[in-house]
Amino acid sequence: MTAKSGADRGDRSDIPRGSWIDRYAPVPAQPYLRLARLDRPIGSWLLLWPCWWSASLAAASTGSLPAPYLLLLFAVGAVAMRGAGCTYNDIVDRDIDGKVARTATRPIASGAVSVPAAWALLVGLCLIGLAVLVQLHPTAILVALAALLLVAAYPFMKRITYWPQAWLGLTFNWGALVGWAAVTGTLGWPALLLYIAGIAWTLGYDTIYAHQDKEDDALIGVKSAALKLGEKTRPALAVFYTVMILALAGAGALAGVHWLYFLGVLAVAGHLAWQVATVDIHDHADCLTKFKSNRFVGALLFAGLLAAGAAG
Repeated sequence: MTAKSGADRGDRSDIPRGSWIDRYAPVPAQPYLRLARLDRPIGSWLLLWPCWWSASLAAASTGSLPAPYLLLLFAVGAVAMRGAGCTYNDIVDRDIDGKVARTATRPIASGAVSVPAAWALLVGLCLIGLAVLVQLHPTAILVALAALLLVAAYPFMKRITYWPQAWLGLTFNWGALVGWAAVTGTLGWPALLLYIAGIAWTLGYDTIYAHQDKEDDALIGVKSAALKLGEKTRPALAVFYTVMILALAGAGALAGVHWLYFLGVLAVAGHLAWQVATVDIHDHADCLTKFKSNRFVGALLFAGLLAAGAAG
């Protein structure tokens, strides 16, 4: 098999064209904004939802709504830390990214941003995250800092295990613990079950996402759940998502929230069943569509939590 041509790489590029960055951002800033993935908000949503779920579950357990200021802090922190995580990941993966059609045009791999400049961006984004973090309850600060080891190790997981999606789940859903601690000042079983639900969720959606790269990954020796599962992906997704729904239901039961929350869980179950039934793991476009649809999973559960909190 021959190397992919520049045209092929462009056709498969995961960098959207015609976004707000192309239309409005100064040209020198555009590669840095793309490096932080500010033109692709889906990752920020997936990082944010567990934080909002947990803070809202803690509030709903007392018959109240989450504090808007806390939700805003989590939103700013999610955008900054997602950008920092992507920058760090691209620094570590710059040689691999250059060999994969979907990622070859990313700013570091393509040479649009130097490695020292990327490190400078990473530091700046981390400082924004730190400014958010210090405004939380001391327990939440300690819990959040404990995630740094998970974050640091994540880019290397695909080199040593077929389950980097599991490690991403551990990392991306840590906010389920932070959100609960930010509201209650403690950790609790509802937060732990919410964390487990998030891990199972990530195993599902990121396995779907990984099917976009399975051909390139196999060629360069990078591992993923998509390669491990192959044609068994659909039943595996059913298992992952079933664990998620059971854990979500358990979290609500332990927190003692209003029954309206469980309507949100039911809506999530319906959406996930649609993903499992209709995903085409051999169609890159469909995999990306299904992956992005998980922002609605977050919104459905959040709506249920708000309804439960408002109902008291």
